[in-house]
Amino acid sequence: MLLAIDTSAGTAVAAVAGDGRVLAERSTADTRRHAEVIGPFLAEVLAGADAAAAGGDADPLTGVVTGIGPGPFTGLRVGIAAARAVAIARGVPLLPVPSHDAVALDLIEGGVAAGRFCVVTDARRREVAVTEYAAALPVPSVVRPARLEPRLGFAPDEGVVLYEVTEIPATALAHVAAARLAAGATFPDPQPLYLRAPDVTMPTGPKRVTS
Repeated sequence: MLLAIDTSAGTAVAAVAGDGRVLAERSTADTRRHAEVIGPFLAEVLAGADAAAAGGDADPLTGVVTGIGPGPFTGLRVGIAAARAVAIARGVPLLPVPSHDAVALDLIEGGVAAGRFCVVTDARRREVAVTEYAAALPVPSVVRPARLEPRLGFAPDEGVVLYEVTEIPATALAHVAAARLAAGATFPDPQPLYLRAPDVTMPTGPKRVTS
């Protein structure tokens, strides 16, 4: 059983059994309340997952999947920190997955995307974060990893379709991780893919006071 958490857009949490069944899930598209909703969502989903394991409907939790972006600085940190905390508390591995991979898998499995296509996240400031894929199962093949592009004037190669997203499906995030595990593939480092550096920086020394 895998617990998947993503806060690169809204907030999404899901528990998925080894056979792909969704045991419990909660999500919201709200991009400003990650810290407020992540705790209640985790409590509800973990309660459902533990009940399924206790009733013999699923194996106990074996890993925590965290979406690593691209996403904004504050929101993304909330999800990754929560995933680390659960993984440590439950004594299971942390499995980082680029958030766009979940969207790409959803598009392919739903028959929406084929060939080469791009998953796009609004990065604000007239920019978009773009990852280019080639349709493949069980895991989409990355043609070009996430990068920032100007919203106006950005044009993909001919025949490459753009899909802009506002939510990341936690269930698909778990399915990507499960496919990687089954194939014996490696996972990326759990380093956040921030859309950009934070606007606020930590002070490097004491302030100078003048009279």
